[in-house]
Amino acid sequence: MKIGLYFGSFNPIHIGHMVIGNHIAEYSNLDEIWFVVTPHNPFKEKKTLLDNHHRLEMVYRATEPYQKLKPCDIEFKLPQPNYTIDTLVYLQEKYPTKEFSLIMGEDNLKSFHKWKNYQLILENHFVYVYPRISENKIETQFDGHPKIVHIDAPIMQLSSSFIRKAIAAKKNIQPMLPEFVWEYLDEMNFYK
Repeated sequence: MKIGLYFGSFNPIHIGHMVIGNHIAEYSNLDEIWFVVTPHNPFKEKKTLLDNHHRLEMVYRATEPYQKLKPCDIEFKLPQPNYTIDTLVYLQEKYPTKEFSLIMGEDNLKSFHKWKNYQLILENHFVYVYPRISENKIETQFDGHPKIVHIDAPIMQLSSSFIRKAIAAKKNIQPMLPEFVWEYLDEMNFYK
């Protein structure tokens, strides 16, 4: 079974994440997409993050109606900060019959060479890259790499930080979130 790992803080998960995850599940050779909720990204400040269990609950609620989309809390059990290579090694040991690939936006591919053990990731895993809006074509040292798969997914111009700011400003952002995520945020009074 081929699993695509879609890492993110999902703070909160929104329709952009869902559209990309579902598109890759339907239009690639991957069987499932696991939304890996990251406890703490080494490149982000921690202060704006909701607690792990709240973000996981939102991912669970968002993905539950979709057979090929799954929540994943694997990084909650690993040492902090999390590095993708460590998570991949752990998953490969835990699920030896599954083949794991990464999913990332093409903006992240630009800095992929700065990731811990990125060469090892590329030796052992495919990387599925979805497009982002940019002024010009995003060129990287990985153009033409045999393990990099470009996916022609819809371009989503929506961010979790935009949603958090909009909620704080009392804007109606309900259409930007999966219904069950909106209900949870509203019920818990998050980001207000």
